[in-house]
Amino acid sequence: MLIVDTALAERHAAGKPVRVGMIGAGFMARGIANQIINSTKGMVLAAVYNRTLEKARLCYTDMGVSDVRVVETVSDLEDAVGKGQAAITSDPFLLCEAGNIDVLVEVTGAIELGAQVTMHAIKHGKHMILMNAEVDGTVGPIMKVHADKAGVILTGSDGDQPGVEMNLYRFVKTIGLTPLLCGNIKGLQDPYRNPTTQAGFAAKWGQSPYMVTSFADGTKISFEQAIVANATGMRVAKRGMIGYDHRGHVDELTKKYDIDMLRSHGGIVDYVVGSLPSPGVFVLATHDDPKQKHYLNLYKLGEGPLYSFYTPYHLCHFEVPISCARVVLFKDRVLSPIAGPVVDVVATAKIDLKAGETIDAMGGYMTYGQAENYDVSEQERLLPIGLAEGCRLKRDIAKDAVLTYDDVEVPAGRLADTLRAEQTAYFAKQKA
Repeated sequence: MLIVDTALAERHAAGKPVRVGMIGAGFMARGIANQIINSTKGMVLAAVYNRTLEKARLCYTDMGVSDVRVVETVSDLEDAVGKGQAAITSDPFLLCEAGNIDVLVEVTGAIELGAQVTMHAIKHGKHMILMNAEVDGTVGPIMKVHADKAGVILTGSDGDQPGVEMNLYRFVKTIGLTPLLCGNIKGLQDPYRNPTTQAGFAAKWGQSPYMVTSFADGTKISFEQAIVANATGMRVAKRGMIGYDHRGHVDELTKKYDIDMLRSHGGIVDYVVGSLPSPGVFVLATHDDPKQKHYLNLYKLGEGPLYSFYTPYHLCHFEVPISCARVVLFKDRVLSPIAGPVVDVVATAKIDLKAGETIDAMGGYMTYGQAENYDVSEQERLLPIGLAEGCRLKRDIAKDAVLTYDDVEVPAGRLADTLRAEQTAYFAKQKA
């Protein structure tokens, strides 16, 4: 976003940096901290929450910041931010309430905590950037309704593949083409991977085995494509998406997808395995103007009817400060639901499950997520995987069967369940 660098330079020169609060201090959060502290002029990492204070502290000390203050009240946090001191806390709600923090970045990947913090931020008029596709894909549409009413921005982030897809989608629309597919490129897809099989990879990169498993078993990409669907109105062609194994270049996919099928769905979200350039994203689009098609052919995009556009990388934490600047300085969201949910992510048995068992976390041993059109999910009462953890099974479930609400007892007292029920009722009323 070339306009962002100029605006941040102006804020730096004026001594008025964009003040960012971060919820979470894990692997990705540490990358964001490094990027803001050491590479982004005109922006400061004002405060970090983590339930373990020492992890929050490392987001500063590992990046060369030694003056770190532990805060336990809103007034202490506001005082630290006002003095330019790095602040850490074990209370995430302080960041939501502090008046001199401009924007929050949620990077926990947790559904219930993500919902609680986001709703508290909205209540206190705070913009929120979600690096948490899981909570966004589960209850994002209703949280955006609340954000809109409060006059704040709730958005996904640059850098993550959904944000990169959305930037490309916006570009393609801006130059006059009609996007018909938003695609994500994967190197591996195996729904039966688990934290044991992924332990070595996780240890190599310093990541959680559960998070790494959610990448491998398809849950993460299902959430990523679900939030792109919710931001564009596109659907999935079938449960689980098509997911071609294609070892060539993404440009070749213009001949693999049928344009009439894409149009019949109003456009789709999908993924491919093994395509180049990896790990990028792509958009397939069409143009109805023969004159413009002639130019597209001249510019080496081919004769159509589908044209390929791609970004060959996604740089995750490197791009998050861009999102912060877009939101605070330009009120420009990266991606948010445009209305009600379009695609859901439903819980599917990874193994044979037994009555009486309690479902473990996403990226675990028991379930994987599949993208399904939301109207089908609602009609069949399918269980969102974002709400599956902690549910107790009432009956045996065969491997690869999709779970329904009728199969489980849902834990009491979770905000995410309340928001999900509100989401269902609100958008059903909107359609009536």
